[in-house]
Parts: sequence; C-alpha cells; structure tokens
Amino acid sequence: MKSIMVVGGISGIGLALARHYLQHGDRVAICGRDLQRLPADLHDLTGVVSYQLDIADRAALSQAIDDFAGQGLDMLIVTAGIYYNTRSHLLDEAATLHMLRTNVSGLSHAFELTAEKMLLQKSGQLVAISSVAGLLHDYPGASVYSATKRSVLSLCDTYRIALKPFAIAVTAIVPGYIDTEKLRALNDGDASHKPFIMSEQKAVALIVEAITARRDRLVFPWQMKWLIALLNLLPRWVLKLRK
Repeated sequence: MKSIMVVGGISGIGLALARHYLQHGDRVAICGRDLQRLPADLHDLTGVVSYQLDIADRAALSQAIDDFAGQGLDMLIVTAGIYYNTRSHLLDEAATLHMLRTNVSGLSHAFELTAEKMLLQKSGQLVAISSVAGLLHDYPGASVYSATKRSVLSLCDTYRIALKPFAIAVTAIVPGYIDTEKLRALNDGDASHKPFIMSEQKAVALIVEAITARRDRLVFPWQMKWLIALLNLLPRWVLKLRK
C-alpha cells in the first residue's frame, strides 16, 4: 500500500486518479479548495483523507503535507491548475496573478515541501500535470496559460535533476484534450469537437502507466504531440517568407 497525495483531486483527472489508487488499496489524500464538491461515495471509502486548501496557500499546504506524511508519503500528484478562456474572460491583473500563484508558485511550494519529506526517507515520486500548451514555443500574443504550463515543465526538469541522486523520481504529464466535466463546461456541455480528444478513463490508464514506470515525461495523444511540433515550425516559415 502506498501513501499518495493528490492536490487538485476534487474533480477531473485529479479525482479520477485518486479513485484509481483508492480502488487499488492505496492510502490517498485528496486536496482541493471546496470539499463540498467531493463526491459523497468517496467519504465512505477506506484509506481516503481530505484536506480543504488552496495550493497557492503555502501555510495550509505545509500543514496538510505534515499531517499526511506522518505515516509516510510515497507520491505527490499535482493536478491543480487555473485556465481562463480569454475569449469570454478578460485576463486582468487579478486573474493573471491568480493563475501564476496557482499554476507556478503553488506547484513550486508543493514540490519543495514534499521533497523535504522524501529526502528524509530517500524515496518517492513527484508528479505534475502540465499541458501540450506548454510545448508551444513563445511567440507574440502567446497566452499566459501556455507560459505557466511551460514553467511546470521547467520545474519538473529542475527537480528531477536535483532529486535523482536520492532515488526520487519526477514525472511530468503533458496531456492534450481530455473529456472531463470541466472541459465540457468550457465548451457549452460538449467538447467532442476538440482535436484528438481522449476519454478520461483512457487518459488515466496512460498516466498511471507512466507513473508506475517512473518516466520523466509523458506527452499524449501522439497526434497532438506532432501537431504541436508542426505549429512550432510555422512562425519560422513565416519569418523566412518575409525576408
């Protein structure tokens, strides 16, 4: 039995991963801003612990990690993240700072606090959910969201190099579109038009496989990976045409 903490486990892929590990007999801590959104059936499952917190709140995060890690902490999975649809939401100063504190600062705090525990036990694994948006090269007009997800990948790379000598793995998950409730809500209830969209169940299977293998990085689906690579070439072609 492993002890696993999922920050951002109230819904979506975080909740699906928490369910997977609970069903396999692991001890799981589910963290999120609003525990009232946690499905009622989870409260009755053996091995589940819940903490109401915002990943941007370092003090609350530290307290939860200290409490849960008292019985050991084998894995931290961070799925918490903020996305704004800039077509319908003006990305003002407050929204920008909120995204940075959640997607970047919050992840950094979570990795730092958990790494301290794992270094003492000389084992463990850190996992973070990024996005294929983070693979897009920077260009004029690029979204703040894409920049934050590039930062997630950079943080994973940094911690991986630093912690590898101490038997602590760091896995970056880089998904394309996953058919979650949140994505459907952002698309008026139907996200089926999204390119290469993948079911939540299949996404969880791929993620768990990568985590179990302690892979450095998983990018999926493969079609989206190649599409992003093509998009990254387009600005160079445009520049050449202008010369």
